[in-house]
Amino acid sequence: MEQDHRAMEIRVEKFNVRPPAAWTDRDNLGAMRRTAGIVVLVALSTAVAAPAHAAGKPAGDAKREITAIVETPALFDDEAGGDADADDPAIWVNRADRSRSRVIGTAKNGGLRVYDLAGREVQSILPPDGGRFNNVDLISGFGPQKLDLAVVTDRGLDQLRVYRIERRSGHLTDVTADNAPLLFSRDQAEVETQATGYGLATYGRYAVVSRRHTTRLGIFRLEEQRGGRIGYRVTDTLDLPKQFALPDGSTWSPCLEPGEDPQVEGMVVDAEAGVLYAAQEDVALWRIPLDRDRFAGVPRVVEKVAQFGAPGVYDPETEECTLGETKFGGRIAADVEGTTIYPTGKKSGYLVVSSQGDSTFYVYDRRTNRPVTSFQVVDGPRTDGVQHSDGAAVTAEPLPGYPHGLLVLHDGENTPDGGRVSTDFKYVDWRALKLR
Repeated sequence: MEQDHRAMEIRVEKFNVRPPAAWTDRDNLGAMRRTAGIVVLVALSTAVAAPAHAAGKPAGDAKREITAIVETPALFDDEAGGDADADDPAIWVNRADRSRSRVIGTAKNGGLRVYDLAGREVQSILPPDGGRFNNVDLISGFGPQKLDLAVVTDRGLDQLRVYRIERRSGHLTDVTADNAPLLFSRDQAEVETQATGYGLATYGRYAVVSRRHTTRLGIFRLEEQRGGRIGYRVTDTLDLPKQFALPDGSTWSPCLEPGEDPQVEGMVVDAEAGVLYAAQEDVALWRIPLDRDRFAGVPRVVEKVAQFGAPGVYDPETEECTLGETKFGGRIAADVEGTTIYPTGKKSGYLVVSSQGDSTFYVYDRRTNRPVTSFQVVDGPRTDGVQHSDGAAVTAEPLPGYPHGLLVLHDGENTPDGGRVSTDFKYVDWRALKLR
């Protein structure tokens, strides 16, 4: 599928400035204009802004330890377990009966799992042949019938899959259009390279999707078709940077497998603020302005990963990187992953972000992006802790057993069962964070 895309290009003849070799901590991307269908970003003065907190130890950095109170059944990424690997959750609130609200989680080759508030599995959905479900998010009040939808990135087929959520039971039914296009690939041969749809965040009738092994983001508009099927079309794309100039004058790119660029997975849209938060795994958490179906302004960094600027050497035998020292990073231990927003008002609340490398979660003020606190989920009387978490979802809606809301976290290292490595999802009572 041919697409116009928003490139990070530099127009120097008009503004008489020298283009930087890469974005720096002091450079800024400023004016933005459209030329022949292509949006051009012009270098003026900061593209990568300093983190929202001041230098030194940020406020609210004392790490808390909390426990989960419910966990879902273990998923096993082996033949006996159906190659099921938990990854990303979403929380659907049942307006007719809150006790029948649901947690919907992706299980990659295992498809989707749907759980009740007690963590029991109530529905299992396999992906289509060749499918691999990566991320999931929800849309409420879609179309004339005001449908609730679960939208999933199928990274195996480079498509979105769309499921209607039955209002009373929470049962999911596939309503994906038969003619659903490829998200990023031009043809099936390109799909086979697996540089396909990956991360996901929804707002209104739109979905922001990231492309695996690249820095590209796309906005897709969901549209009704005959027979109640739902398709989509691309409305805009944006490429985040993959190379950065450091304050010492050197140029840095994160150490990755050859041929791969630093990808984005965890994302969340703050629709009230018109902002996308995008977690570029080995680089930083970004704040990107949105305007309906377009990327609308200058991306800036909320916080860099701790490894930002660290030189690295890739070992093809181990498929791992050996990193050197850096003095340019933030607190987040790469990868920066799951992102979710807990609202306390129209524009107030908290942004929660997973620091996968050290099994920590950082909480920021939703309005200012200043650090508030950090926490880890440790072993407790009802569940084991959360390690190497990927996806996260939260609701501030009062639910049975969760009067101030529910936080659901992917656990990438669930307690082994008979020697088999497993994953699952953990439920945390929001009151445990003592933020409201």
